[in-house]
Amino acid sequence: MNSFYQQFLIRDWQPQDRNFAAAVIRDVLQEYGLPWQPEDADKDVLEIENAYWNRGGEFWVIEQEKKIVGTAAYYPSARGDKAVEIRKMYLLPTVRRVGLGKYLLQKLEAKIANRGFREIWIETASVLQEATKLYESNGYQPATGVETDRCDLVYVKKLSVDKPS
Repeated sequence: MNSFYQQFLIRDWQPQDRNFAAAVIRDVLQEYGLPWQPEDADKDVLEIENAYWNRGGEFWVIEQEKKIVGTAAYYPSARGDKAVEIRKMYLLPTVRRVGLGKYLLQKLEAKIANRGFREIWIETASVLQEATKLYESNGYQPATGVETDRCDLVYVKKLSVDKPS
């Protein structure tokens, strides 16, 4: 995966990105008063190979001037019919409000749909108001079944399946 949005490069995570991607996520969580949990909810960030790649998912990093400024990921989930969960979609404050979050969400949705998945699930915390607004304005519906301690909201979006003509 290599894609550009304005001056941002969106690319597949590589092992040398591990600490930089983790730092972005940790910093954004702390900005909103949420805990960084490397032994629990954030263990997946330190174990991308097992948590994403070996499960059939993907983990992307967003670069600006060769510095990682964001992350986005997904992996298959047992929550629904041919479902995935979007995870770790975080952007540093300096790169917000330029349409990057919406672009990332659209790229994730397109990739997920192209792989034949039918449902997308997202957990988030209500304190992440920009994220909840983004999900709600892009067709995600409130659902139940939060699985992550620091989250209090869960959303689902059903993808349309093209019928053969």
